[in-house]
Amino acid sequence: MLSASFIPVYVRLLQKDRDEARRVAVAVGAILALAVSVVVLLGVLLAPVLVSIFTPGFSGEKRDATIRLARIFFPGAGLLVLSAWCLGVLNSHGRFFLSYSAPVLWNLAIIGALLAFGDNVGGYRLAQIAALGSVAGSALQFGVQLPAVITLLGGIMPSLRRGAEAAGTVLRNAVPVFIGRGVVQISSYIDTVIASLLPTGAVAAISYAQVLYTLPVSLFGMSVSAAELPAMSAISGDDSERAAKLRTRLDIGLRQIAFFVIPSAVVFLALGDVVVGALYQTGAFTREMTIYVWAILAGSAVGLLASTWGRLYASTYYAVQDTRTPLRFALVRVVLTLLLGYVFAMYLPGELGLSQRWGAAGITLASGVAAGIEFFLLRRGLTRLLGGTGVPGRFLAKLWISALAAAAAAWVVRLAVEGQHPLVVALFSLGMYAVAYFAVAAALGVPHAGRLLGRLSGILRR
Repeated sequence: MLSASFIPVYVRLLQKDRDEARRVAVAVGAILALAVSVVVLLGVLLAPVLVSIFTPGFSGEKRDATIRLARIFFPGAGLLVLSAWCLGVLNSHGRFFLSYSAPVLWNLAIIGALLAFGDNVGGYRLAQIAALGSVAGSALQFGVQLPAVITLLGGIMPSLRRGAEAAGTVLRNAVPVFIGRGVVQISSYIDTVIASLLPTGAVAAISYAQVLYTLPVSLFGMSVSAAELPAMSAISGDDSERAAKLRTRLDIGLRQIAFFVIPSAVVFLALGDVVVGALYQTGAFTREMTIYVWAILAGSAVGLLASTWGRLYASTYYAVQDTRTPLRFALVRVVLTLLLGYVFAMYLPGELGLSQRWGAAGITLASGVAAGIEFFLLRRGLTRLLGGTGVPGRFLAKLWISALAAAAAAWVVRLAVEGQHPLVVALFSLGMYAVAYFAVAAALGVPHAGRLLGRLSGILRR
C-alpha cells in the first residue's frame, strides 16, 4: 500500500537526482518507523476497545481470546509496513526477486507453525499458533529485504528533515492509497465483524480460509502489480505515447495474473477440501471442519480473478499519480462488502434451508461480488483515460479449459488415494492438477505455459 504512493515519486527522483532520491527514501523510512512504533503500542494497549468495535458479537472466553490474538497481530502488522517500504525501494531499482518471494515467507511461516505445533491442538490455541506464525513471517518478510535496501541506499542514517518535502507528498498520497490498496484487508475485517454474529466457529473458519485465499492475491496480484508500478511510473512521452505504453504493460500484466489465478480459483472450488485438509485436518480440526472451511474458500473463489486484476488496474492509476479514483471505487467495494455480506450471511442460509453457520460462505461470496463490481469500475474509468484494455476472451477460455481439465484429472487421482492421510491425498491430487494444467495449457498454445515448460526442460537437461 505504501509502495503505491512511494514508488511514483521515488522513480521520478531517481531519473533526476539519485542523492535526493536516497534522502527521500530514508526520510520516509524514518517517519514510518516512528509512526509504526506508536501505532503498535496503542494497538496492544487498546486491544480490548478495538475488539469491542470490530467484533461486537463476542463475549466471554471468545472475546478474551480475540484480545490476545489482536495483541499478537499488531507487531506483525508494524513489521509489514516497514516491509512495504523495503519493497518500494527494491522495486524502484528493478530488484524484484525479493519482492516476489518475501510475501511467500509470511504464508509459509503460518503454515509451518501450524504443521509444527498444531498437531492435536484446536480452538483458540490453534488460532494463537497461526497468529504467532504470522508475526514470525512478518519479521522474515522484512528482514530478508533489509540488507539489500541498505546496500542500494548506501547505508541508512535515519532523518526526519532531509528530503522532507518529497516525503510529505508520498505520505499525503499514502492516505487514499492506504484505503484503495488496503481494500482486501478492510474487506477481511468486515468479514470478521459479520462472522462474529454467526454461531461459534465462523470467525475461526473465516480466518483459516483467509490464509489460503490471500495467497494467490499476494503471489500473483500483488507481485505483478508491484513489478509493473515502477515500470509504468517511469514511462515518458506525450499523452498518446504514454497511453499506448501503459495499455501494453497493463494487458501483459493481466495475462500473467490470469494464467496463475484462474487455476487457483478452480482449485478452491473443486479441490478446496484437499488443500484445507492437508494444512489443517489434525487433532480437533475434523473432516467436518474441513468441509466447512472449503465452503468458505469456494465462496472466495468467485471474486478471486477480479480482485487480483483490480490491483493491477489500481497500480496503473497510481503510476499516473491518480490516487483518488481508485479510492472512490474501493469505498464502493467496502460498502457493498458490508451490505451484501450481512444479507448473504444472515438471510441467505435461511432462504436455502441451511443452518445459520453456512452464512460464513455467504460472506466470502459477497466479498467476491463486491470485488467484481470494483474491478468493473476501475476498468471502465481507465478505458476512458487510456482506451480499451483487457484480456481476449479466447485466451481466457483456454485457461479455464486447462484448469477444468486439470481438476478432472486431479479428481481421478484423488479417488484412487481416497482414505489416505490428507497430506498424501494432497501430494498426489494437487501434483496431478499442476502437471495437467501446464500440459493442457501448453497444448492449447498458451505461451506462458510453453515458456515455463521450456525452462523446466532446459533445467532437467543440464
